[in-house]
Amino acid sequence: MSSTGRGKPKAKSVSKSQKAGLQFPVGRVSRFLKKGRYAQRVGSGSPVYLSAVLEYLAAEVLELAGNAARDNKKNRIVPRHIQLAVRNDDELSKLLGSVTIANGGVLPNIHQTLLPKKAGKGKGESDSASQQF
Repeated sequence: MSSTGRGKPKAKSVSKSQKAGLQFPVGRVSRFLKKGRYAQRVGSGSPVYLSAVLEYLAAEVLELAGNAARDNKKNRIVPRHIQLAVRNDDELSKLLGSVTIANGGVLPNIHQTLLPKKAGKGKGESDSASQQF
């Protein structure tokens, strides 16, 4: 502990993020809210709440993207995994409906009219030359 010159030891500083138990930076969010001039004044609880919401959303997207990466037998999350995670989740897809993820690709989808018809009921299916799905 360093002293301030008067004999009292200087207390170790604790960040607002540590006080709130968050990983996202509360002080930086507070600074952005003030500099953005969204309102004349910014309360002390609003950057904490916004940081918590952002952290939750990031954790949710990363968890789903990690599951998508594991399904594809990969160790690294790439934009394709984020795209698959977001588009397969109803709420995230609604939230990020108008967002384009670079290098994300599209969801695998074959329209029903393009799939081969299942016409035969029994023995006549084996001599067909088309692919079976």
